[in-house]
Amino acid sequence: MFSSLIVRVMEEAAFLPKSCLSFMFLAVNVVAMLHNFWEQKQAAQFSTRLTESLLLYESAPSPCPPYVCYVTLPGGSCFGNYKECDTQAEARRDAARVALMNSVVNKLPCRRISPQFIAQSLQQAVSLEDACDSSTSVGTYSLLLHSYMGRTMLEFQEMMTVFQLLHWNGTLKALRERKCSRQSVIAYYSQRGLDECMRSSMALDWLGREQRSPGLLGVELQAAQRELTLARRRGTELRFHKEKTEILSLALSQAYIQHTPEESLGSVSGPVYH
Repeated sequence: MFSSLIVRVMEEAAFLPKSCLSFMFLAVNVVAMLHNFWEQKQAAQFSTRLTESLLLYESAPSPCPPYVCYVTLPGGSCFGNYKECDTQAEARRDAARVALMNSVVNKLPCRRISPQFIAQSLQQAVSLEDACDSSTSVGTYSLLLHSYMGRTMLEFQEMMTVFQLLHWNGTLKALRERKCSRQSVIAYYSQRGLDECMRSSMALDWLGREQRSPGLLGVELQAAQRELTLARRRGTELRFHKEKTEILSLALSQAYIQHTPEESLGSVSGPVYH
């Protein structure tokens, strides 16, 4: 139930479709504009200048067109080029264009978590009476939404990506079986960002599943890559799909290399994107 609510609210808070992107910011330096947008935003919030490294561009390895590029924003949101690009520079510009459009639109008042949005989201899932009970999944979700009242959809999605991954990985189920309260889980993970420790832990979980069911990782990785490609071509936010692909790639590479017990997951090669 908790995961289905996450998916529903993200669909309702969907970012600009690619039809809106085809005719906007076409004749400008979108890479520079995106940098300037976040530089000004960071300066207004923290009185510091944004360094270029905080906008992370990643080109998917490919010997020939079409090329793929991803750009990760300071908060962790990720976007990619939705068009087929004949050069890596074109893919970089297209990814920046998608990210810039979503960054600009995210500033609009309609992109903020409001009482109306919360009520509508909860009504589509279950009665409002259940939403008032914090012991239920819906109640917990309601608490999460209210904790982000007034903040943007992009900020909320960045936080919810962590819970999407925890659900996908089976971590939430394991914590529930250990009798951990929803409130304690929410309090802990809502304050913790995705880091290498969490990624490595999830990769180890999937490595264990691969050892029990050989071939599982390959199937899961192919499915994750397809989901990432479809999401990228829709021009939507990609972090959940990209993180899944990276975690599964990490686990799969670990499964097939010769290593000693002392070797760490951090020594394996990175993921391959499509």
